Amino acid sequence: MINVSNAERIRPWVIRWMYCVVMGHLLVGILLPWIGNLSIFDSYHRSLESGFWTHGAPAEARAQQVWWISLFGPTVQELALCMVALTRIGDRQRTTFVWIWLIIGVIVWAPQDMMISLRAGAWMHVWVDCFALITMLPPLIWLWWYDQTHPLLKN
Repeated sequence: MINVSNAERIRPWVIRWMYCVVMGHLLVGILLPWIGNLSIFDSYHRSLESGFWTHGAPAEARAQQVWWISLFGPTVQELALCMVALTRIGDRQRTTFVWIWLIIGVIVWAPQDMMISLRAGAWMHVWVDCFALITMLPPLIWLWWYDQTHPLLKN
């Protein structure tokens, strides 16, 4: 069992980690509309296109794909802003309600995103989803557990 004083020292670091994860989402969301069409992503685009066209996608399909990726950027930005607000509330109020809803959000999102990606053969997306799960779920579960088991330490 973790000593309360040690766990109390760990909590700010877990909160900082969550802010870093959220800022990563925000940065990706900001960049997606601007970088989706750069030539460094050609192999990424081709890998996605191979799930739909055996001999390369028409130029119009690539343009539509870049448009969808660009459109996804603001969605990721909005998600990041909601996550930063919830993380702040959870941190300040030590509300387990916040942590459980963030956990539920990740658990609802990940399997669906992975299934859709697998149907298209988009393994890179599956690996990114796995990375997101690994970076978000354990700290959120720990925060939920800690704030639930140490209610007397509220600020």
